[in-house]
Amino acid sequence: MKRVRYGKYVPDLAGEMDLESLLEALSDFFMDSGYQDPWSVYNDFDGDYTMENLREALRRALEEANLSKEMRQQLDQLEAEGLLDEFLDKLIARMQEEGLISTENAPHGQPGEGHADGDAPGQVRFEVTEKSLDFLGYKALRDLLGSLGKASFGRHDTRDMATGVESSGSSRPYEFGDTLNLDIPATLSSAIQRNGLGLPLELEARDLQVHQCEYQSSCATVVMLDCSHSMVLYGEDRFTPAKRVAMALSHLIRTQYPGDSLSLVLFHDSAEQLPISQLPRVRVGPHYTNTCEGLRLAQRILAGQRKDMKQIVMITDGKPSALTLPDGRIYKNAFGLDPLVVSTTLDEVSRCRRSGILINTFMLASDRGLVEFVQKVTAMCRGKAYFTTPDTLGEYLLMDYVSRKSRTVH
Repeated sequence: MKRVRYGKYVPDLAGEMDLESLLEALSDFFMDSGYQDPWSVYNDFDGDYTMENLREALRRALEEANLSKEMRQQLDQLEAEGLLDEFLDKLIARMQEEGLISTENAPHGQPGEGHADGDAPGQVRFEVTEKSLDFLGYKALRDLLGSLGKASFGRHDTRDMATGVESSGSSRPYEFGDTLNLDIPATLSSAIQRNGLGLPLELEARDLQVHQCEYQSSCATVVMLDCSHSMVLYGEDRFTPAKRVAMALSHLIRTQYPGDSLSLVLFHDSAEQLPISQLPRVRVGPHYTNTCEGLRLAQRILAGQRKDMKQIVMITDGKPSALTLPDGRIYKNAFGLDPLVVSTTLDEVSRCRRSGILINTFMLASDRGLVEFVQKVTAMCRGKAYFTTPDTLGEYLLMDYVSRKSRTVH
């Protein structure tokens, strides 16, 4: 007869750690933008995704984490016995098993990332997976919605009324082609008013009443994110909050507005499209702001989208100071509002308006040059301009996104 021998359960500290809480604690490490925060424990990593840096980031995150007394004692014991590195390796292995990170090599040196040329020999690199990005986007969205006092957002509502499944409370006579979402009490009432109360009750086509629901449209959005070097200067990190907001917006669209699309354009000396999945590892780059090239690229992206609404969400902290000339050279002038740069950029704004593209601008600075430029943009494209801070950017942007259609669709 087969026997089974049971032994005493020995808890594994690495297996008991809450990976979601740990991932949230590491978010500053994953989202590094190149800003030297004097209070951050991850300053010396320089945004490098190596296993050695991850191990050290885990060590520092555990030191700052609010652990139970028992877990803290176990960690202290492991460190005293020289087994802490082995424990950290187990944590990393578990993160790989759960699909939070991968060690697959990925291309580096993306424009605007500010990475050093090449990787140090012998260093194993890791990548943050889409599962981790989705979780970080959810956390960012939850924090933003919490600050707004909202539990969730529905889909985009417009002023147009149509017939469908969801009722808005009112009804109207049935018309050919309507969804047969009958308002039965109103239908019976119409028949009774016409023939009186009696059996059998005769219904005619003119008695049919259908519920109305709000027409819900789809939207294509391009987030134009300024990644010029000024976004981390002047004692404030403006780029990391912008990255978090873009990730939160991506999560909101994927979960609440599946018919919408979101694209990301980085603009600095030039401009390039970037997948949302690569957003966390992007760092600020060149110094100038080529808003014109960003608008050109955004228009090309939106031209390929078949959506009812198209819009550009521009997040910036500086006036336009660069321009891509027809021969490909970059013209730069950071002093004041250069007439050539401004006029060419406003030409692209005019093209956006003619194409039915709305431009909403979120300003992270209030210098005179930027305000004057944004005033011209909003006047031309009938968009909105918001003066925000890194702390309030997410609130303004999300509230604008979910309420936009009721203001723009007639």
